[in-house]
Amino acid sequence: MGREYPERPVLGVGVVLLDGDRVLLVRRGRPPSEGKWSVPGGAVEAGETLREAAARELREETGLEARIGPIVEVVERVVRDEAGGCRYHFVIVDLLATEPRGPLAAASDAADARFVPVDEVALLDTTEGLAPVIARARELRDGERR
Repeated sequence: MGREYPERPVLGVGVVLLDGDRVLLVRRGRPPSEGKWSVPGGAVEAGETLREAAARELREETGLEARIGPIVEVVERVVRDEAGGCRYHFVIVDLLATEPRGPLAAASDAADARFVPVDEVALLDTTEGLAPVIARARELRDGERR
């Protein structure tokens, strides 16, 4: 099944990787939302668990490994074409990640990758609804520390 004009929604994962007061963001290198900053992620492959998909996407897009934690949020992205047809439809399960390991390098479909102070995320051109997902991830992480 193709991602563009799909017959049904595509299941994806996003990785909200927190390192102190910073979050890992990638600049999307492909549509939809090409050029915008978001968390690393992509489609879940058949036979993969959500955590396995998150770890794979993180590694493919940034070269990093991390501890993959709980689900942060489930978001839906529907992008319509000029005629109102469904060009893209993703259901994305965002997972919390911590303890990054390895050298950071943008790869795969990420045009750039960097750790950004959470309070500077609003200054970037990000995908819609990213800030509340990051805030929820911080709440989850901070709750796990207690």
